[in-house]
Amino acid sequence: MTAAFDEAVRARQQAPNVWYVGTVFADGAPQVSPMWVDLEGEGELTFNTSVGRVKEENLRRDPRVYLSHADAANPFDRVQISGEVARFVDGQEAHDRMDRLARKYLGSSRFEWIMPGGAPMGFVKDIGLRCDGTWGSMA
Repeated sequence: MTAAFDEAVRARQQAPNVWYVGTVFADGAPQVSPMWVDLEGEGELTFNTSVGRVKEENLRRDPRVYLSHADAANPFDRVQISGEVARFVDGQEAHDRMDRLARKYLGSSRFEWIMPGGAPMGFVKDIGLRCDGTWGSMA
C-alpha cells in the first residue's frame, strides 16, 4: 500500500526540484546527496544513481531513506519524507527512468552522461506502511 500525497506535495514532486536524499553509511553516519526525484502513481517516488555508487551500497545494506525539499523562496517551507526503498531496478527499466528524469529536469529526450562502464540503477521508494516520518508542507 502506498501513501497518497496532498496536492501541494505532489506539485513539488512533479516539478523539476532538486531533493536531498539521505542514506546511512555502515557506521551509522548520514550520507546526503542532491538528487532528481520523480513521483510515479499516487505515492511512489523514484530516483536513480549508477551501479556501485555509495547510495546503492548504502541502500542495499539498509533500505531506510530520507528525502527533503525546501522551497527556494522560503527555505522554512519544506517537505520531509522518510521510508524504505521497496525495490531496485536495473537494465532497460533503469535507463527508461533515467531518460524520464532527464526530460523532466533538462528537457532532453535521453540521459547521455552515464559514466563509462557504468550502468544506471533505479530505486523505487515506497512510503506506504513502512513510512516512519512525516510528509507535507512544514511551513
